[in-house]
Amino acid sequence: AMDEGLRFAIREGGKTVGAGVVTSITE
Repeated sequence: AMDEGLRFAIREGGKTVGAGVVTSITE
């Protein structure tokens, strides 16, 4: 799931947003 989330974040063009999404899923 981490890989998928990271890829999705990069696709959106927002590293910061991606990190936040990944953190939310992990938490």
